Amino acid sequence: MFRVSLFRSNTSFLKSFRRTTKSKKNNYILWCIPIFLVTLSGILIASTQRTTNIAEWYQHWITALVGIALSIALSRLPLRRFKPFLLPIYFSTVLSLIAVRWIGVSALGSQRWLNIAGFNFQPSELAKLSAILLLGAVLERHPIERPVQLLRPLAVISLPWVLVFLQPDLGTSLVFGACLMTMLYWSGMHIEWVVLAFSLLVSALFVAVIPLALIAWIPFVGLLAYRSLPARMSSALVAILLNILIALSTPWIWLNFLKAYQRERLLLFLDPAKDPLGGGYHLLQSTVGIGSGGLFGLGLLKGQLTKLRFIPEQHTDFIFSALGEETGFLGTVFVVFCFAILLIKLLSIARNASTDFESLVVIGIGTMLMFQVVVNIFMTIGLGPVTGIPLPFMSYGRTALMVNFIALGLCLSVARQSSLKTEDL
Repeated sequence: MFRVSLFRSNTSFLKSFRRTTKSKKNNYILWCIPIFLVTLSGILIASTQRTTNIAEWYQHWITALVGIALSIALSRLPLRRFKPFLLPIYFSTVLSLIAVRWIGVSALGSQRWLNIAGFNFQPSELAKLSAILLLGAVLERHPIERPVQLLRPLAVISLPWVLVFLQPDLGTSLVFGACLMTMLYWSGMHIEWVVLAFSLLVSALFVAVIPLALIAWIPFVGLLAYRSLPARMSSALVAILLNILIALSTPWIWLNFLKAYQRERLLLFLDPAKDPLGGGYHLLQSTVGIGSGGLFGLGLLKGQLTKLRFIPEQHTDFIFSALGEETGFLGTVFVVFCFAILLIKLLSIARNASTDFESLVVIGIGTMLMFQVVVNIFMTIGLGPVTGIPLPFMSYGRTALMVNFIALGLCLSVARQSSLKTEDL
């Protein structure tokens, strides 16, 4: 009996050791990918500015070093310790978004920054993370079992979303919606309710792009409401009427809530050649730059379109075009592969998290990062409108880069806590 017991004990220890070792390897991957992306992007930023007196590449790396230090510190702290501070953090970011409206710094037609001690700080970047943290706590404490309970998560997201949208920053405001939808689904809410919650947005998009699709979409929404909500007939009727109302009011919203340059971006996305020297210039030059890289690229610091600065804001929103020109198709595919691996690792951490709160926070952060990746890459290759969403860890922007590393530290904290719990078992 002693031998059998000892053997089982040793086997249990070996399994625990293997799980812990595997967990640490996953953590190394989570470190290596962002560090590689930051290193590569610093070279690309230097390439975009090599014919000017500006040298922001080293600032990108300095910001990354500070972010890595913060990430390491946060990874050592259990995420649950932040719960008492979630509301103060959330309302602090909301107040900073309100302050932007009054004392913010303007650039490129938008007022999105606060100047603090000579540095421009973008509160909307931190607002995304604070909203994810509070939303995770709310969904853990109040899981969605009835439609009326959607009011809590909607209230958490709506306040920063409206303030960011009014800056105006349409791209960042979309990130809030994507995080809300994914976290609601991850929390166990019925997928039908998730679709119904965002049906109004889909109806508005159909009005702008494929109006005839509403003939099938609105009855489908009514059917979903009938099958999944209480008071079936009344719910279906309300869902149908709301979608009809938003469809009829979308033209008015288009003219009164979107800025002229935002309307122009959305229209030129469909045909950028209509204004090749104006609003469509970014999209056309970006696709030309990526295409000119061919299979292997022209080499780092050797891109000609990058050197001649044909693509405006290339070191920020359009850094992927510099990547395409200088590293070619293979380089862009490798970077996309790195982002895919990062997403897989975050999904693994979310699945193995010790608590629902930790799992929801990680899935929210994963959504925040990957939604930005998809939208930014689609924008630079001509498959989406210009939205101003940066490419995580690669686009120049000190606030965004710092927030991304803070988010990474929180995910690593969850991974560490789950591995420690596995060791205890």
